[in-house]
Amino acid sequence: MELSITLIIVIITALVSIGAFNNQKMMEDFIFYPPAVSQRNQWYRFFSCGLIHADWGHLIFNMLALYLFGRTVEVQFAEIFMDKGKPLYLLMYIVALAVSILPTYFKNKNNHQYRSLGASGAVSAVIFAGLLIAPYTEVYIFFIPIPIPGFVFAPLYLIISAILDKKGAGNINHSAHIWGALFGLAFVIVLGKLIVDFDAISYCIEGIKLYMKTKGWT
Repeated sequence: MELSITLIIVIITALVSIGAFNNQKMMEDFIFYPPAVSQRNQWYRFFSCGLIHADWGHLIFNMLALYLFGRTVEVQFAEIFMDKGKPLYLLMYIVALAVSILPTYFKNKNNHQYRSLGASGAVSAVIFAGLLIAPYTEVYIFFIPIPIPGFVFAPLYLIISAILDKKGAGNINHSAHIWGALFGLAFVIVLGKLIVDFDAISYCIEGIKLYMKTKGWT
């Protein structure tokens, strides 16, 4: 049985995160600490921070979301990009780790109190890439038994995240979620057009029309 890239990422991230739970030095070495980048050139932290999580809840939430969405997105990439699909899927995830946290870095590069960790930015990239390709995907929020179509969920998520980011709500890096999501959309749109002449926007619009027709909304 062939392991999917998604499952491999989940396994590696889980093992590293669990190892860091009881290893403070490892946690400090991997965490995203902007001054360590700006003053000590520890650029690896843009990627290593995605391998560690604050606690079991943080880890499980991120890896469950990645596994549930990632399996489908990985297959979609293989269908769109053919033999380049899986490498591009992995590339999107890895690059999203860094891109999603770039605004955080520029805002806090001299902030010695700031720390950030988790794979949320890259997970957001995977989710939004999937929702662009299949906007009719129905999403459930927490335990609310009401399905929300992806093309409705996506903008709502971005708007709410932007509001929470502006308010500085909680210890969640909402900025990473937003930029990760936008990167996932841009990745599919740009590379789809450049590599295989795949018009992701038109494809998404047709998917929305199909969903609305199926539901009797048009």
